[in-house]
Amino acid sequence: MAKPRGIDASELRPAPRTAGLVLDAQLHLLDRQVSDVDGVPVTTVDDIELSGPVPDEPIPEGSDPPHITALLTGPVLGTRIFGGRPPSSRLIRIPWEVVSGVDTVLTVGVRSDSLDASWVERWLRNHVIGRIPGGRHDPD
Repeated sequence: MAKPRGIDASELRPAPRTAGLVLDAQLHLLDRQVSDVDGVPVTTVDDIELSGPVPDEPIPEGSDPPHITALLTGPVLGTRIFGGRPPSSRLIRIPWEVVSGVDTVLTVGVRSDSLDASWVERWLRNHVIGRIPGGRHDPD
């Protein structure tokens, strides 16, 4: 019986370089805080929207790879607890074009008031946090 031949490292070709920024969605995007251009919290990322082929269909050879079109946020707590997925119409989209930085916090290059996703933060600030004594100003 012949002993299987190992792979010589000199025979391996280097992986092709990728154009653009390569992100691990779970590590770099999901459940991250989104802040606006002034550092004001907007929301957290619950999901991402990708361009490209329909899920569970083979990707044709030579086609462009999927890319991020939007960050999605919305009422997902119940579905995380009980399972399932919220309807697409209930999710709020933040276009990927407005994302200006990916770090510990995702930064968008627009003010939070221009995004539909910031209404939850504004509502909580005005109706919950603002009613707590001392909640309307920075601590001394």
